[in-house]
This record gives sequence, structure tokens and C-alpha cells, in this order.
Amino acid sequence: MPTPSLFGPDLPNGFLYRPEFISTEEETALANEISHIEFADFEMRGVVARRRVAFFGAAYDASTPARPMPDFLLPLRARLAEWAEVGADDFAMALINEYRQGAPIGWHRDAPQYELIAGVTLLSAAPMRLRPYIAPRALRNRAPGPRRTATHEIRLDPRSAYVMRGVARNEYEHHIPPVTALRYSITFRTLRTRAAE
Repeated sequence: MPTPSLFGPDLPNGFLYRPEFISTEEETALANEISHIEFADFEMRGVVARRRVAFFGAAYDASTPARPMPDFLLPLRARLAEWAEVGADDFAMALINEYRQGAPIGWHRDAPQYELIAGVTLLSAAPMRLRPYIAPRALRNRAPGPRRTATHEIRLDPRSAYVMRGVARNEYEHHIPPVTALRYSITFRTLRTRAAE
């Protein structure tokens, strides 16, 4: 891992981080609303993830039913949009992840139909690790070598927010190791325009 900088975390271009983005009272209110959400298992490539999910707005895929964005997410969406310098309605999809103790999320790059990603962490901290993305086809054709490891890491503290766009969004993948306590993450995504594909 790189040596931490005295001037803040060493992160790829396009990754923004802001601690204490929301207040303790706002975190409590959001967590209370989320505790009433109906979560579903999430399956990726035939494997059921240990985290559970709730999608709102634009559906993740054709098999995922779309649900309207709940009112309690709208103020947070507006604040994140202002920070990210996009319109609130540009965040067409919201995803709430429930990470129970021991739940991770594996290495991945977000689905290609989404462009900018903004997220908020609730209840407990988690490290987010990043490394350059290599397409699966290129990995299959690659000569065996040392195991790939993270090149960047940031601790996502409770109430903090992040934005991934540009290089950080498109040229890196990320993962979160198993969490030590219940954690919720709320992420909003803009849709990728055809011109940007």
C-alpha cells in the first residue's frame, strides 16, 4: 500500500471524499427509515452476495423491479448532487446496501449503464480499496504473476460521503472487505449518456 500523504488520502483522479457530510441526527434519522426497508438478496454471476440490497428509481437490470425513490432520500440526493455539481434528478437510481457483520463486497466496477456515483456511509466505518481495472478478457490472456492488490485505500467513516467520476469511476475497480459491524451505504448514480459510452 502507498504511504499515506500528510495532505490527505492518495486517491485516483475523480475520487472526492468529505468526512461528516451529514450530522449525527441525520444519520440516526436515515438509519431509522432504512430499518423499515424491505431488502433483497443480490445475485451476481450465480453467486448470492452476503450483503442485501434495495434499489430505487432506474432499475439495475430487467429482472429488478423499479421502485420509486422514497421521500426520505430526496434531501440527501439533493445535497450530494449539489456537491457533485449535477442536477438532483440526474441521480436516476439509488441503492441502499445492508452490510451485516462479516459481509464484504468483492472487487468490481459499477455497472456500465451508470456514470457518476456518489455515496454515504452510515453506522460503521469500512475501508474502500481501489486498484486499476483490467477487463476479464485481458486477465484471461495475461501471463501468471503476483496476486493483484489494492493501490489505494480510504476509510469511509460514518456520515462521510464520496464521489467517483472520471478516472476513479472508469479506470479503477473497488471493494470493501468484511465489515466488523452493521453498516448501511446509500449510493446514487447518474445514467451514462450514449455519447459518453
